[in-house]
Amino acid sequence: MSLLWRDRIQIFLAPDRVDLVRSYRGIKPKQTGRHVAVCEQTPGMPAWEAALAQLKQMLADETGAGISVIISNHFVRYAVIPPQSKIETPAELYAYAAFQMREVYGERATAWSLGVGSWDPVTGAVCAAIEHSLVERLQELAAQRAMRLKGIEPYLTGAFDHWHKRFDKCRAWFALIETGRLCLASLEGGAWRRISNQRIWHHVEDELLATLEREALLFSARGEAEEPVYLFAPEHPEFTLPHDCGWRVVPLQDDGRPAPPHYPQYLSAPMSKTA
Repeated sequence: MSLLWRDRIQIFLAPDRVDLVRSYRGIKPKQTGRHVAVCEQTPGMPAWEAALAQLKQMLADETGAGISVIISNHFVRYAVIPPQSKIETPAELYAYAAFQMREVYGERATAWSLGVGSWDPVTGAVCAAIEHSLVERLQELAAQRAMRLKGIEPYLTGAFDHWHKRFDKCRAWFALIETGRLCLASLEGGAWRRISNQRIWHHVEDELLATLEREALLFSARGEAEEPVYLFAPEHPEFTLPHDCGWRVVPLQDDGRPAPPHYPQYLSAPMSKTA
């Protein structure tokens, strides 16, 4: 079968849910189905184990398609890689990124698969890490179903690539919120400056405000009386911030640039197994 004619399966993998979209890749590609399954964690097992088992079940009757996976920020660790003018080869860049990840996360980083975004010796790049074992299990699952694994991408960088043209070119705050997880990135002049990826323990609006204020102090002084925060929070459709908080929410998703179809959507019946 020509790769141009493979059906396409796009997946979002999170601790509590798996979103799957199938598209027919004919002369006129079209979406043929969207499925959502809710997962329950198994104590003592990796946080991704239940989602992977659910995905395997969802793919039980699938074969031969091209498959791409977006990985929830729950399963990803990020670091901004500082610029380094002496790096000349991909191998040197990988070694440099691995060193920086160990500096941030310690020796546990040796058990992770690393990916580095577009590298610039002047501005640096962002590095994302996913457990080797999760990557290997996804590769095995694709091979078992005779599928072509086209890519495994972190949620933050995937969403950034989709919407980055909307961001302020001088300075931007990008907040990505999912169930139980807040990821906040700051950028300046198109370059990554800081990334905070943390659990949500309390009220999500309060957590975002506290994180914005903390990161603003670490990043630099506030530049405007009311700074924009570019927000994607599909599982929190009613999300707002107080009018007098000093921050202005700019929703990224709109009719002109909707979210990719396999990105998570709000579940009106969260206890149901399919949606």
